[in-house]
Amino acid sequence: MVDETDRSDVTSSTSSSSGVPDRARVVIIGGGVIGCSVAYHLAKLGWNDVVLLERDQLTSGTTWHAAGLVVSGGMTTEALAWMAKYSRDLFEVLEEETGLSTGFRPVGYLQTASTKERTHKLRREADFMALMGIDREEISGAEVAAMWPQVDAKDVIAGFFTANEGRADPT
Repeated sequence: MVDETDRSDVTSSTSSSSGVPDRARVVIIGGGVIGCSVAYHLAKLGWNDVVLLERDQLTSGTTWHAAGLVVSGGMTTEALAWMAKYSRDLFEVLEEETGLSTGFRPVGYLQTASTKERTHKLRREADFMALMGIDREEISGAEVAAMWPQVDAKDVIAGFFTANEGRADPT
């Protein structure tokens, strides 16, 4: 647990030959989406004695598999759904706040179902998302085909579309 009442800085710290400080109040291991988020939020709280360690380049590990997706699909717990919604809302203002381009584009997010089982699963997920304040619209296979003519939707029973989700630049 982070004690927000004590934000004292380390007054002196020598740096090793690697350029990493010898000590810090907070050391975050991993520069993926969670590690970067923790560093960002600590900085917003006024903490400046924070070191983020990443063995390669930021977001090059497991986070890379998401490839810039800013979506709530598959988030089936309250904590994950809240985090997805918070992240999406943050991406809408982050560029203006920081002056750094995120490349966020709310192009929408579509999940499709071609079996009754998957349709039922995605319908339950959409109902859960509605409880969490995330609007996911169920559309027919014909509507999927009309919205995205490049998609072969002949076997699609239903689509589940979230209009304000999208992609950010993962680099």
